[in-house]
Amino acid sequence: MSSDDKRTNGDSGEEPRVVVRDRRRIDPETGQVRATPEPGQGTPATPADVPASAGAEPNLEAELKLQLEERTADLQRLQAEYANYRKRIDRDREVVVTMAKAQVSSELLPVLDDIERAEQHGDLTGAFKSVADKLVAALQRAGLESFGHEGEPFDPAVHEAVQHTTSPDVTGPTVTAVLRRGYKFGDRVVRAALVAVTDHEPAPVVEGETVEEESANDWFEPASEDPPPRADGSGQS
Repeated sequence: MSSDDKRTNGDSGEEPRVVVRDRRRIDPETGQVRATPEPGQGTPATPADVPASAGAEPNLEAELKLQLEERTADLQRLQAEYANYRKRIDRDREVVVTMAKAQVSSELLPVLDDIERAEQHGDLTGAFKSVADKLVAALQRAGLESFGHEGEPFDPAVHEAVQHTTSPDVTGPTVTAVLRRGYKFGDRVVRAALVAVTDHEPAPVVEGETVEEESANDWFEPASEDPPPRADGSGQS
């Protein structure tokens, strides 16, 4: 080989061979999943040849489980808030309805007083009695209750005393006369009852016992300093 040939080969030199490995799992032309060669067959296995999903599957499952628990907790919290909202709405609606019924019933109390007075005087008869009974029954179904009856204990929270007497026949403050009936709607007092109250009075002392006490006290009277005079007058100085 001539020196010119050597110089030419030395100048041009062969290019180093470049090897390109396509490690994509999806074939860009066919769209199919390529088979991954096992270690020892064909191309040597490298860390890059191991599918990325092999180590990521456990982490992905844990992340999905955590998200599911968070969404479940959010759903339970929303359900509890909605249940409390429904309860509050139902309670407020019930209060409004009760107040409306109590207001209407309080407007009809004078009518009930007239019906009661007519019944006491014997004028509640015929068609008037039928209408009155229906009105009273309707108000009772709505929740209106009357109170204030003779013989019941006096309660200043629901009774308004306008008369007061005493008697040994009662053991404590007792309603002995009802001047105006009282009414309440549930736990709310719509109108207090006007009543006469009789309080307990101790029984008077028996006259015989007083005489015995006086005779017993005579034994403790001090004797007089001067002796009583004798019949012959000898005891007098």
